[in-house]
Amino acid sequence: MGEAKRTGVVLSGYGPVGRAYVEHLARHGDGLARLHGVRPVVRAVRAGSGQWLPADDGQPVPPRAAWSAPEPLETTLDRTGASVFVQALPSSPELRPLAAQEAVTALRRGVHVVTATKSHLLTHWTDLAAAARAGRSMIRISGATGAALPAGDLSRTGLRGMGCRTIRACPGGTVTFVLDRLAEGDSLDDAVREARRRGIAEADPSADLSGADAATKVRLLAALTWGWDPATVRVRAEAVDAGTAAAALDAAARSRRLRAVAGASLDRPLLVDVRLEETGPGDPLYALDGPEKAVVFGCPEAGDVTVSGGRSSPLGAALAMVKDTVGVTADRTGFH
Repeated sequence: MGEAKRTGVVLSGYGPVGRAYVEHLARHGDGLARLHGVRPVVRAVRAGSGQWLPADDGQPVPPRAAWSAPEPLETTLDRTGASVFVQALPSSPELRPLAAQEAVTALRRGVHVVTATKSHLLTHWTDLAAAARAGRSMIRISGATGAALPAGDLSRTGLRGMGCRTIRACPGGTVTFVLDRLAEGDSLDDAVREARRRGIAEADPSADLSGADAATKVRLLAALTWGWDPATVRVRAEAVDAGTAAAALDAAARSRRLRAVAGASLDRPLLVDVRLEETGPGDPLYALDGPEKAVVFGCPEAGDVTVSGGRSSPLGAALAMVKDTVGVTADRTGFH
């Protein structure tokens, strides 16, 4: 492999995921260059009301008090010559317009977008696709579809021509961990508290327990697999609450495990269901342990395709973004 290509990156969002992304590139840039022929280099970090542009490649990010006022994204992209725009903004309704606007701006200018932010993918999917076509650019969303779990890659390309007709998923580690603790006799409050202590659950786990997070991820997987527009997908979700403990204990008494299963099917277009479902031995979702995740793609002729594992953490999401950054910039000839 020849000399590695240096790829300029502009990062939007500098919370736990954004910091983990920057730190991983700083520590493992040499390895990425050696293995993949590309060295992503952070040329700007944007967050809130500030922006930082390093004077030299590899300069550590200073405290925010040392950042300057932000400039229009177009200006930052021009100044840095970046070819990848990475989004690690929180998936909140308040930041959705900004996330959508910046992603569309980058894509139309021919800059690839890598995002772990989910909110604008649900509402602006067609706008993002149109902007990518106009700019002949790519958008990759692995960090939004299960962190380090590579389900998005399977949905996007790995299942082409395989006749996938169904998706069954436990795509979030928090709710699986909580259900297993309920089956051991914990109360819901104790199970959530332990999940937080271990760094599995966020401070507010309501999106996980309500089924909203699992539904979001399956909406995105269905969009990649079948071309559904996530904005048109209906969601029916059964929540995990204090009353779920009895059902989890009852399932365990019969050597079964309760799972919050998010499902979609070509036979039920534009619908995602999240149901509390008993699973038994032989089901990949039964085999999940603690915070593990899995997605089962039902392909009647090829056979089910299952992907499981992957770290649920800021580092897991950051690694997914690193993978996507390399994927949109690395050499595509030969076996690559």
